[in-house]
Amino acid sequence: MKVRIRQAGEEAFYYPDLLLACEPDDRADYYREKPCLLIEVLSDTTERIDRREKLYAYTAIPSLREYLLVAQDRRQVDVYRRTETGWVHETHNEGALWLDCLDTDLVLDTIYEDIEQG
Repeated sequence: MKVRIRQAGEEAFYYPDLLLACEPDDRADYYREKPCLLIEVLSDTTERIDRREKLYAYTAIPSLREYLLVAQDRRQVDVYRRTETGWVHETHNEGALWLDCLDTDLVLDTIYEDIEQG
């Protein structure tokens, strides 16, 4: 599923690895415009785009509450979270992280359950 972003009179489409949208009126056949959570799994070929271009584009989406970047080569999840005063960046290497959009904790042991860490 694509996410459609309209900004400064332009539109762009991106394919996040995971998209969660809960708005009943956001039901186009091939894209969503009002996600509350976007997740990207980082790779050598996509990390730069995910951390720069997509971060800039995604944080312009009014409905977005959290953007997660999940490392696949190390135990690390970066969370960009919308607050009342702006975007806050958190890095998690252990324990759990809170997801406002889902109103639940996400345990890093669960994310990395089947991954061998070197």
